[in-house]
Amino acid sequence: MQKATKKQIQEIKSLFLQHYKNAKTELNYTNDYELLIAVMLSAQCTDKRVNLITPALFKKYPDILSLKDANIEEIKELIKTCSFFNNKAKNLKAMAEEVYQNFQGEIPLDRESLKSLSGVGQKTANVVLIESKEANFIAVDTHVFRVSHRLGLSKANTPLQTEEDLTKAFKDNLSTLHQAMVLFGRYTCKSLKPQCQNCFLNHLCKSKISYKPR
Repeated sequence: MQKATKKQIQEIKSLFLQHYKNAKTELNYTNDYELLIAVMLSAQCTDKRVNLITPALFKKYPDILSLKDANIEEIKELIKTCSFFNNKAKNLKAMAEEVYQNFQGEIPLDRESLKSLSGVGQKTANVVLIESKEANFIAVDTHVFRVSHRLGLSKANTPLQTEEDLTKAFKDNLSTLHQAMVLFGRYTCKSLKPQCQNCFLNHLCKSKISYKPR
């Protein structure tokens, strides 16, 4: 696969910022507590599904204290239509206990502290900080991975290596570019049926292969 040139990278960046200047997550939340939970649930699950699950979950467990003291089976029942719900329920309860014990019940808003929590890796931490603080990070999910490879922005095999490539290539405006690439991958540069005829980046595309992380 041919890599994008510096000139092409700048054009890709400019076009993303032009077309998605106000891009935001499609997850529904009202505070950092709800945001973190929604992002944790969204791993390998659609935002639409998460948004169906979270209203009842947030109503029953509106804060860290209530989630910390929750019955694990009741959490599972509320999120059972989400992928990997057993593991996610355990992580949600453990996360709440850790936030209560280690961070005075407040969701920490720095990457290393977030990553210290159960069920929170770098991608989840980045997404939370992008949404909450518009931090200059980019998070690589399946959409961002596929788009970045189709456009020749990365040849990396893993999300973390791809994140490093994108950060080096784009340098700034990463929070907006993250949201842009997610929405672009979700609705235009789809895995199986990319909407190439409606794509403003069609002239810069290197491949239509449905790239997936190894």
